[in-house]
Amino acid sequence: MPLTILVVEDDLATRLSITDYLELSGYSAIPAVNGRDALARLDRHQPHLLITDAIMPEMDGYELVRQIRQQPNFRLLPVIFLTARNETRDRIRGYQAGIDLHMPKPFELEELAAVVRNFLDRYTMMSHASAVAAPAPAPVPDGPDVNIDLTDREQEVLDLLSQGLSNNQIGDRLYLSSRTIEKYVSNLLRKTDTSNRSELVRFAIEHHLLQG
Repeated sequence: MPLTILVVEDDLATRLSITDYLELSGYSAIPAVNGRDALARLDRHQPHLLITDAIMPEMDGYELVRQIRQQPNFRLLPVIFLTARNETRDRIRGYQAGIDLHMPKPFELEELAAVVRNFLDRYTMMSHASAVAAPAPAPVPDGPDVNIDLTDREQEVLDLLSQGLSNNQIGDRLYLSSRTIEKYVSNLLRKTDTSNRSELVRFAIEHHLLQG
């Protein structure tokens, strides 16, 4: 199936010459007379690339590209801008709108086709790369993957400990003394066979023991 290019140009002769040349080059070229017409064709044809004139009635190329870039499906759509205005401020305005390349008028169809081929060759390579199935991520267990019997209070202490709280801070949260919290921490170290708080928290994260 040929790659689709949306060609937006209000001048009939220019529009026909571009679409005919692209069709002869093996692409499917969809013509539109201005930005409003192009937006109406966008979802239906799902183009792989956009070629648009800058200055057109009803909706110009700047506004067309701005609206296209607001649509998640077309944020990365390659855009070639055709314009007789080639001053620095005009190019900056185009790039700020989201175009990829300025092509000043008049232009050679052969050069335009080379630019199109460059963009679409990269598109094809990226599509091929994304089609190669990556290994599916391992499902995250809903519960702990080790059998450690924690009391409700030990679980509370472990959850608060993972938040970086001190014994005094945990005691304030649970209305217990810091000495009592230290006993719970000692129990957790013993049950998880870890030697300090950092190892304990890392162990709890790796084995999905946290609930808070």
